[in-house]
Amino acid sequence: MRLDGRRESTNVDDRRGMSGKTKAGLGIGGIIIAALIAWISGGDPFAAVVDTVQQNGGLGSVIGGKTEVAQGQQREFTEEEQQLATFSKQILAGTEDVWTTVFKQNGWGEYEYPRMVLYTDAVQTACGNGSAQMGPFYCSGDQALYIDLSFFMTMKQSLGADGDFAYAYVIAHEVGHHVEYLNGTLGKAHQQMAKLSKEEANKISVRLELLADFYAGVWAHYDNKMFNSLDDGDIEEAIKCAQVIGDDYLQKKARGVVVSEEFTHGTSAQRMRWFKLGLQTGDVSRGDTFSRSDSEL
Repeated sequence: MRLDGRRESTNVDDRRGMSGKTKAGLGIGGIIIAALIAWISGGDPFAAVVDTVQQNGGLGSVIGGKTEVAQGQQREFTEEEQQLATFSKQILAGTEDVWTTVFKQNGWGEYEYPRMVLYTDAVQTACGNGSAQMGPFYCSGDQALYIDLSFFMTMKQSLGADGDFAYAYVIAHEVGHHVEYLNGTLGKAHQQMAKLSKEEANKISVRLELLADFYAGVWAHYDNKMFNSLDDGDIEEAIKCAQVIGDDYLQKKARGVVVSEEFTHGTSAQRMRWFKLGLQTGDVSRGDTFSRSDSEL
């Protein structure tokens, strides 16, 4: 991505270096990290995926709760970590510029900026204690997205999903959950999920996640129009990322079979399709994941 001269968002709370023992909500990387940790340590990746989904309701965003977290000492950061922090702030600034414009164009009112919290290992949120093991996530309780930057290194080393635009896609996806919160979609979906069986609630979770993927594509569409930000190969990076975090891909990689009833984020094909639809059209009215049949997703 071309980011030279781009501003950095000031809506960032840098808590890196502070850590504690926590249990987290499920984010875009939750399934990835749960499986990878079990895989690397010699455990059962699929069992870790199932446990993660069961413990967190299959959500890519979380809501409510109060917790306490023990905090550690600040530490020095590597040049790579600092570059990732600067990059993340620039991407967040881009989402602020884009969604401010999109909200006005579509009569959605004034776009309220989310906060981005950078942390190490663990963090206290309005939704509970967040953990790096669960990947980036959005908390509607404090309207903030939480990211341990080591997740990007995990993406590169363990999944082969590398490149700045792949990382930007992850941030834009979590901001997509914030857009869902502002337009009321997230709250309505959570209320509905609380009344359903796990299998049926998972289907709603998939629709939330695919909508956030679509919104990530919408952001990329307008960010490129505003700033000419995309380089050759950027889109391929994001598509690769969407592919390797599809539920079917991860399940097949973990145990060799696919169990669609346990999907919470969507298949690789679905995630790529909805991201590309947002990227190609920039038309928020096309993000109709809740009006489509299962076969149309």
